[in-house]
Amino acid sequence: QVQLVESGGGLVQPGGSLRLSCAASGFTFRNYAMAWYRQAPGKERELVATITSAGGITSYSDSVKGRFTISRDNAKKLVYLQMNSLTPEDTAVYYCKGSIHWGPGTQVTVSS
Repeated sequence: QVQLVESGGGLVQPGGSLRLSCAASGFTFRNYAMAWYRQAPGKERELVATITSAGGITSYSDSVKGRFTISRDNAKKLVYLQMNSLTPEDTAVYYCKGSIHWGPGTQVTVSS
């Protein structure tokens, strides 16, 4: 059975950093592009970053470009989202997506 489980969220001050991880199981991870999405309260879920199956190509939303970095480790079946220079506008539940499958999400709160 396919499982995606995010971790690494929490409370951080503005300007701080967090690294999210997503552990995948139940499917051939190395064959799939992966993505991070986020959903802030009262807003629609938005695409944050994507990475191709081999990790060679990444893309970012304009709102996080230059601050966030997506990466993956196919041997460990993990995908990461390094988030730097966080602002309160980055507060959201962050979700990992692979193929049609979603993780349950991890809360990121940026506040002083």
